[in-house]
Amino acid sequence: MRLPPWLQPGDLLKAIAPSGRLLEQDAFWAGVDVWRSQGYRVELTTGWDACWGYLAGTDQGRRDALAEAWFDPACKGILCARGGYGGMRLLEDWDWKIDSMTPKWLIGFSDITSLLWSLGTVGIASLHGPVLTTFAAEPDWSKQRLFDFLAGKPLAPLQGEGWGWGQAKGILLPANLTVATHILKTKLQPDFDQVILALEDVTEAPYRIDRLLTQWRLMGAFEKVKGIALGRFSRCDELGSADSFSVMEVLGDRLKELNIPIVAQLPFGHDGENAALPVGVPVMLDGDRGLLSFL
Repeated sequence: MRLPPWLQPGDLLKAIAPSGRLLEQDAFWAGVDVWRSQGYRVELTTGWDACWGYLAGTDQGRRDALAEAWFDPACKGILCARGGYGGMRLLEDWDWKIDSMTPKWLIGFSDITSLLWSLGTVGIASLHGPVLTTFAAEPDWSKQRLFDFLAGKPLAPLQGEGWGWGQAKGILLPANLTVATHILKTKLQPDFDQVILALEDVTEAPYRIDRLLTQWRLMGAFEKVKGIALGRFSRCDELGSADSFSVMEVLGDRLKELNIPIVAQLPFGHDGENAALPVGVPVMLDGDRGLLSFL
């Protein structure tokens, strides 16, 4: 995919809230401060603190904020305030208009998957990484990793737990599993040919993870996928019953027989370190050594 220009201190970044309403004010401002400490100018778009039910303002208001940031030629990157739900509601009639402008970095994860994947359908790379409400809590190495990547520096490999089936090269496509499942077979789904999926989730009981992955299997969604990188599936086992499978047992049952390289326990997702993963870059997944390397 096409990489937006690299960032440098002094660049203007705009903060948007395209999904759930902002609840964690202290965490939000702490995240803004981290970006500003690196020399970036961070501005808040109109309606960043709006509330409309569980959403951060009406669909039109949130869409206008996205447009305010995306189409401003002075803005070099977009920082998403938080996830939650609602991003895909903005994209029914949305046009990124990439032929008439220079693309810019869009950064977020969880519900922001919808925006990252929509950009992927038009061939624009983005960054799956901490939102503003989670960024300040990241360990120093994770923050530096994100800043280094956006400055054009190479990314170090990530170490996880290899589940075998050798190596595969492909284009990295990170996502929240639940959000991605609801995007399958819509205009927001990028092409899965030669893709390395990177999946994470939070507060989904093991049987619900089973149901999501079974839907992928029934739809044939894994057929062109070259490998799968698994991050954190946090607070999922807490929702299981006494006779439940664990979430890792479910992941193994639904994925191992695909006979493609899989690496689990990688350091990204909710409730812990969330290593930046660029969307749309070539990677090598080593299912024997448990490595995700960036080419």
